[in-house]
Amino acid sequence: MNSLWEKIIIETILKKPRKKKGKTKSYSKYELAKGYREFIILAKRNSKDFVLITLGIFSASFGFKGFLLTNHFIDGGATGISLLISILTKIPLYLLIMGVNLPFVILGYKVMGKAFAIKTALAISGLAICLATVTFPNVTNDNLLVAVFGGFFLGAGIGLSVRGGAVIDGTEVLAIFLSRKFGTTIGDIIIIINILIFSAAAYFLGIEVALYSMITYLAASKTLDFIVEGIDEYIGVTIVSSKSNEIRQMIIEVMGRGVTVYSGKRGYGKRGETKETEIIYTVITRLELNKLNTEIEKIEPDAFVVMNSIKDTKGGMIKKRPLKH
Repeated sequence: MNSLWEKIIIETILKKPRKKKGKTKSYSKYELAKGYREFIILAKRNSKDFVLITLGIFSASFGFKGFLLTNHFIDGGATGISLLISILTKIPLYLLIMGVNLPFVILGYKVMGKAFAIKTALAISGLAICLATVTFPNVTNDNLLVAVFGGFFLGAGIGLSVRGGAVIDGTEVLAIFLSRKFGTTIGDIIIIINILIFSAAAYFLGIEVALYSMITYLAASKTLDFIVEGIDEYIGVTIVSSKSNEIRQMIIEVMGRGVTVYSGKRGYGKRGETKETEIIYTVITRLELNKLNTEIEKIEPDAFVVMNSIKDTKGGMIKKRPLKH
């Protein structure tokens, strides 16, 4: 490793050199190699985040200027507040995007941490610059198309930014803060905020515009969920069976999936008697669920099977193995 790389690794990853009695702290080759690996991982992650946030900025800007602004439709959350104020006061949207989200950036620093706040501030600033400088064509004036596709591009922009570790709509930061403070759910707080926004839209812009704006919000929300949670839908399956070894072999050999085996006890009978057993856990896609149930039934029809939805997965074999049917 050349001296330039060593200096970069020491300054960015390892502790900065400290002088003790005229001597500079030195690092072993192992420490430098470990620091280099961490530096590469962080560089790849930050590059990916930058690309995702940039795509999110342009997608949201296209949703704003290509659909919503010219047709006076709004969305929920901080973007909805910015759009509503812009329509009523003629203040440029790019200024309002920064002004409305500024308190949420400060709150995000307290709730989520410094890195999140910096990324969010840069993302919102990028969105404001894009809205101020980039020209997008007005795609359509059809109200339904504006509501659906405006929401789609706006939701995609917010979702891509979230994937990149930032937000361009600070409402969720407020919802997280209030949920911790008052013990309510994040979803309930977001619903209350949006009820207030759409009620104001109905009063100032009319019932019809408010109803179309709700369609915009629904389209944006569904697109956001799709982007953040991923394309695949995974199912976590827990299996308790007296033939756990056969089921484990079936999942590995027939389904082509990995398994985790827990040691546990089964309770049964009127007295609550217990028996030692192996508990199998695996993750499959929803398309494989029917096949797994069929294969389990072949081995033991009375096996106890619990299934729960999983948002996304990382590592393991779930995304590496092809589906087998």
